[in-house]
Formats: sequence, C-alpha cells, structure tokens
Amino acid sequence: MKALGAQVLLANAYHLRLRPGSEIIDAAGGLGKFMNWDAPTFTDSGGFQVMSLGNGYKKVVAMDEKTAAEQVVAKKDKLSRIDDDGVTFKSHLDGSYLRFTPEISLKVQHEIGADVMFAFDELTTLNQDYRYQVESLSRRTHPWAVRSLEEHFRQTESRNGKPYQALYAVLQGANYEDLRRRTSRYLAELSVNGMQFDGFGVGGAFEKERLGEIIGYCSSELNASGAEEKPRHILGISGVADLFAGIENGADTFDCVSPSREGRNGALYIGNTRINIKNAKFKADFSPLDPECGCYTCQNYTKAYLNHLIRCGEMLGSTLCTIHNEYYIIHLVDKIRQALLDDNYDEFKQAYLR
Repeated sequence: MKALGAQVLLANAYHLRLRPGSEIIDAAGGLGKFMNWDAPTFTDSGGFQVMSLGNGYKKVVAMDEKTAAEQVVAKKDKLSRIDDDGVTFKSHLDGSYLRFTPEISLKVQHEIGADVMFAFDELTTLNQDYRYQVESLSRRTHPWAVRSLEEHFRQTESRNGKPYQALYAVLQGANYEDLRRRTSRYLAELSVNGMQFDGFGVGGAFEKERLGEIIGYCSSELNASGAEEKPRHILGISGVADLFAGIENGADTFDCVSPSREGRNGALYIGNTRINIKNAKFKADFSPLDPECGCYTCQNYTKAYLNHLIRCGEMLGSTLCTIHNEYYIIHLVDKIRQALLDDNYDEFKQAYLR
C-alpha cells in the first residue's frame, strides 16, 4: 500500500474487536506498530457492520429504493438488535453475543489507536421511512454522538501520554435534505466538556445519483456552522463518477472496500471501464493488464497469468488484482488533485468521464 501511494489506511473496529481483540493491538503499541504502518490510520465505529448484520445483508447496502425493498430478509437471518442504548449482536465467527454502545465503540477505537476515529451511529437504510429516519437521529445517532464525545473525553484523559486521536461525527439522514442539514448543524455545534468533533463523515444509504447533492447539503451547513476548516470524509464510496461528485461538493477523503473486494474476485479497473479477468478471452492474452499503468501488477504480469490465478483460486491472483485496483483509485484521486491545482478540473473531468 505504501509503494502504490496510499497515505492513510482504514481498519474495521468491529472485526478487530472480534480478533485479535483491541487489547492485543493496544499492547502492541497501537494499530500502526501492530501492522508496521508509519502513516495515519482511520477506524470506523463498527456501526456499518452492526447495521448490515442486523438486516441480514451479505455485502452491500442498497443505494436505491427498489433494491432496498428487495433486500428485506427473514427475521431469523438477523444477527443484531438495536435499542436506544446500543446494539446487541451475534458474532458471525462463533455465535457468541456481544454488545456495542458508544462507550464500547470509543474504548475499542482508543485501544486500537487509530489517528482518526468515528462516533458510534445508527446507519439507516432506504427501506426505512421518513418517520423512522427522524426517530433514528433524535433517539440514537444524536444522543450517541454526545455519549461518544463524553467517552472520547474520558479515554483521552485516562490515556494521558498517548498521542491525541481525532474523533469525527457521522452525518446521517438518508435522502432527506432537511435531515441532512439538521444533523450537520447539530453535530457541528455540539460541544461536550469543551470538546467538539474534529471532522465529519457523510454516511448512510442514499441514491447514488444524489451523492453530490447530499454532500453539498452537508458541506453548506458545516460551513455556515463554523466548521468550514474541518475535514469531511465520505464513508464507503469509491466509484469513479462518485469521486468526482464528492470532491466538487466538498469531500476531502474517502474509504471503500470495493477496489479490493472487486479485485480479489477478478473485476479490474482499466481506463474508465471495468473488465472481468476470468473471462475466457483473456486465457491466452499475453499483454499487460494496462500498458499505461505504473502498478507492480501491470509492470510484471500478463492478463493470461492473472486469468489463470483467479480461475484457480490462487491467493496471489487476489493480491495482484487488488494491487492494481488500489493503485488505480489512489492515482485517479492524485490526478483530480493535480487538476484542481492546475485550475483545469472541469476539462479533466469531462475528458476522463467521457
């Protein structure tokens, strides 16, 4: 990841709590030392996994109302239950019951030792109506944000001598402009024991074509509430068009598993398209994956070899394909940043998306 230009890595609080356990990472000196990464790290709060397990989703949250309706599953498949205090869920590893609350999430994230953490929130879905979205903000996400700040204050005080860890709030509200603006204003102005949020994450399910619009609502409210200098992070987004839409509406950073998930399944980004390297037409294609790409994979291996590895289920195939996809996304953002610096962003965007 360092060689291909990554500046920050994000780790998952839910999975790290299950194994190896946040106390192990704390004893190792924190996440960076544990995995030999000397640059910044993020952790999410565990809220996404709690929600996805609770709804029985396998991999992704629906980004449109039709798919959301189709994703409703039988009650027996649900592995978590949400109440106003927190979430009780069943481990997907051994079936044991565990509890996540704002206090537990922040304690776990402090022990993991990431440089940027997120407040515990409820991630709603598009198959929950406006009334539920209002209730979720007022009874869970907003009170949990207060409790996250309180626990952040306690952990910061009790772990004196450890480097300061920044805490971001998560802006929910689904597709609704008034809720996105309301939560942005409330969380930008929130102060507990003299502490405020250090940045903001735009999260939740929303229709993909409205991504830029919704980020714009949040950004304008944050600016109006005195938080114009604080960073904005977009949770779970890395589509090419989405990166452009997010950046031009105020996004600073992104995280998403899709480049690695799609890579290890043989879906690879080339130019402004995507190919499936498992297709038979690549079996005897001895050309580089992308001759214009500077990543390790493209500089050293052919489409035929990647086709062979992925079709055989070799771990090396997943690694090489992941390297390419991560390089592609990171260097696309590098190019967008340079276009902004060169004052030719519009021309670059039009040429790239064409």
